[in-house]
Order: sequence, then C-alpha cells, then structure tokens
Amino acid sequence: MSYQVGRKMMEQRNLTLLMDLYELTMANGFFKEAPDKVGYFDLYFRKVPDEGGLVIYAGLTQVIKYLRELKFTDSDIKYLKTLGIFAPSFLEYLSVFDFKCDVWSVKEGTPVFPNEPLITVRGPLIQTQLLETMLLNIINHESLIATKARRICMVAKGRPVMEFGSRRAQGADAATFGARAAVIGGCIGTANVLSAKLFGLTPLGTMAHSWIQSFESEEAAFEAWYRIYPNNCLLLVDTYDVLSSGVPHAIEIFKKLKDKGINDHIGIRIDSGDITFLTKAAREMLDRAGFANATITVSNALDEDVIQNVLEEGAAIDSFGVGEKLITASSDPVLSGVYKLVATQVEGKITPKIKLSNTIEKTTIPGFKKLYRLYDSKGKAVGDLMGLFDEVKLNDGHVYNSDPNKTQQKKKISNFKLEPLRKKIFDNGKLIYHEPTTNEVKDFSKTMIRALPESCLRLKNPDLYNVFWTKTLKNMRTDMIEKYSEMNS
Repeated sequence: MSYQVGRKMMEQRNLTLLMDLYELTMANGFFKEAPDKVGYFDLYFRKVPDEGGLVIYAGLTQVIKYLRELKFTDSDIKYLKTLGIFAPSFLEYLSVFDFKCDVWSVKEGTPVFPNEPLITVRGPLIQTQLLETMLLNIINHESLIATKARRICMVAKGRPVMEFGSRRAQGADAATFGARAAVIGGCIGTANVLSAKLFGLTPLGTMAHSWIQSFESEEAAFEAWYRIYPNNCLLLVDTYDVLSSGVPHAIEIFKKLKDKGINDHIGIRIDSGDITFLTKAAREMLDRAGFANATITVSNALDEDVIQNVLEEGAAIDSFGVGEKLITASSDPVLSGVYKLVATQVEGKITPKIKLSNTIEKTTIPGFKKLYRLYDSKGKAVGDLMGLFDEVKLNDGHVYNSDPNKTQQKKKISNFKLEPLRKKIFDNGKLIYHEPTTNEVKDFSKTMIRALPESCLRLKNPDLYNVFWTKTLKNMRTDMIEKYSEMNS
C-alpha cells in the first residue's frame, strides 16, 4: 500500500530528458538511417567497490517505474525543437513515444559480480539507446549504497544498523532512494521519513542535541522526553558529558519508568567521543544500576572499518546509527556501471557486436546472453555461468573462467544445478513482473548471500568468485577480438 502511495507522489516529475544529449542525437540518426534495426544492450559493472568480493544489485524497482512512465511531454518536445538539431519527423515520433522493448533483469537484491549482464534491453535501436543515462544513474547509485550497507551490516555481526544519512546525501533523491538501498543491504530501517513512507520501511530515531540544549538542564530535557514518550526512551547522553552527566541522568529516568512498571524500550545513544571507552563505562554503570536491558546505540561518522575496530576492542554496543559514510559510500563512491551495445538484429538475424580496448578487462562481451548460478549438491554457489541465449547444453563439458588472471582457465563441471539469475521484466513494453516489497528484497538478498562461499564475503582480501563462460561464448569473443584487431591494424 505504501509503495503505491509512493508511485502517486513521484509521478508528477517527468525524468525523460534526464539523458545525455548524444542519446538523442544518435536516436535521431537511427530514426533516419536504421528505423527497423533492433538493438541489444547489456548493463553491467566492471569493478567491485572497496576491493570487495561482490555487489548487491539494487534499483530495479526505480528502473521499472521510469520505464513505465517514459514519455516526452509537450514541454519536452518544445524544448528539443529549440535546439535546431532534430528532424521534425523524429520529434513527432517522440511526441507519441510508445515503449516497445523487452527487458531482462537479475532479481533485485542478488549478489552479483563484474561483467555480468544485470539488465539486457532488446528493442528498436532508437529506443534502446535512449535508456542509457537513466538506467545507469539508478543502478549505479542504488547498487553502490546497498553494497556499502552490506559491508557495514556484516561487520556489525547481527547488531541492528540504522540508516541515518539523509542530511549528508547528495540531494533529495540520493537520500530517499539511498535509504531504500541501505535497507536492501541489511539496515533495519531509516531516519528518512519520506523513504519509510514510500517504500514501507521502518522509520527510526528519537532526539537530537538541540532537544537537550533547549531546556535549562539535561535532567529537565530527559524528564520532558520521558513524560511524552515513556514507551520509547532512548536518551542522547553526550550533549555535555557522557559519564558524569548523561548516563547518570538517564539512569534516574529509567528508575522512574521502572517504578511505573515500564522497563522496556529504554537505552542511551552516544554520538561523539571514544566509543570503546565510553560504551564500556556506560555499560558498567547501567548494569550496576539494574538496567542490563538498557541498550547502547552509537553513531557519529561510522563505517565498516570503525565498527569492526571498536567491536574488536570490546566496545559494548547494541546497535549502530550510520550516516554520511553509508549514504555517500564515501570510501569508494562510484560503481563502474556501463551500458553497451552487444548485438543488433535485422529481419530476425542477430549479429553480435564488440567494443575493443587496449585491455582485455575493458573489452566488451558480445552477444545476447543468459546468466546462471551454479549450485552444488549442498546448495552452495560455486560460480556463475554466462552463455549465449540460444545455447541448449550448458551443464555438460567444460566451462572457461572469465577472469584472465585466474591460473585455471578451463574447468570440468558436473553434478551442478543451474539456476537462471535473470527474469523477463518487460515484454514488448508491457510489465510482466511482480514487484516484491523492499523488505522482501532484503530477505531475498540475505538468502542469496548465505549460499555464497564465505571466502568471497570477507571485508578484506576476499577471494574472487568464479564467473564462467561457455566454450561457445568464449570462442566467439576470441574470434571477434582477432577479427577486429586485424581489420584495424
């Protein structure tokens, strides 16, 4: 229900022109030179942020919304006309634009790896080209934040992590959709009330320092809060001094609550200072006063490294509020997603396309492809497999590692179960996919992560997960590299 509310609130904005100009100039050219040609584009990324082992794929819900509402308004057409570079017939085409593409996508929340086709778009070349900027904008951002959240939640070792970063996000959309992505990555909720409303998330938070400062004393501020919110008494204790003022005053409030028979949902939050020292001392004081159930939450510029360090030092922490370093993914703030033409089709014949580079890693993987995850008899993932869309026998014989740095390039596979990772989302422009809720995506992501090898989940120096190609795909790429290298030498 809340998601539908979100659709209505956001649909007033038309984002169709959020695209690079060259998409329109090329589409104008395709309209004139190749109106019937079909294009196949893959969206994928080249490198895992923070030298991690995986990326959490996020943003599909927003992509679906964008594609369903894709249209050029009268205002858009009027503006494009003023540029003086588009044919009147092309502008007429845009004015009655009807999305007619097929779209395949990995399910949102899936852990994914470099160079895997997360989205494939097939349709009129005029249309497929127009989608590049917005699809990359969405997937690069939300997958980046979901991935950062996964790293942070992993080192928290089961302790709840709350997303607190809206005030430091790069704009309203980054805050709102970033909060959603953070929940997909494992956060229990967000301080962003709009995001909570739009996506059915749990809104979280209590007070800021300004609440305490606005009263004559910290004690008076806590007293007022306890009168208003007796069943949600999480008190911020670092406005003046955590140990000599904040915690003792909080304990006095907890005693009053206990006298009234209220002993749940009490705790303190520390937002500054030496986290390890302060939480240990605060825990001792709370326990000594008979409030072993009072929780300790910490915030203040946290990330996975800080959280891991303070927990290794024995900090007494029950939950974390993580802000700017999560919502901006500040340690590595760019996901290297790209959107590349991999094939064209004329009169039913598919012709694979390739872009060469001076490095094999940046040379594209041609052809219309399928993507599978391989599971062993115990249900553990042992690798992913890419093959051409029309290949029938994928689970017999040998496969080839896509990483040129791997020593063992060729591998015999047997007794493995192949599970397709992608589903068709749009058929000729019509949505045919049931969208799960954000919390369902989060649960699905956790299940998929549990099936991965532990070695690729490590925060530091993870093993590279195996992504294999079929022999047919490998040979086709090799042949095309040789062919085009010779043509241009």
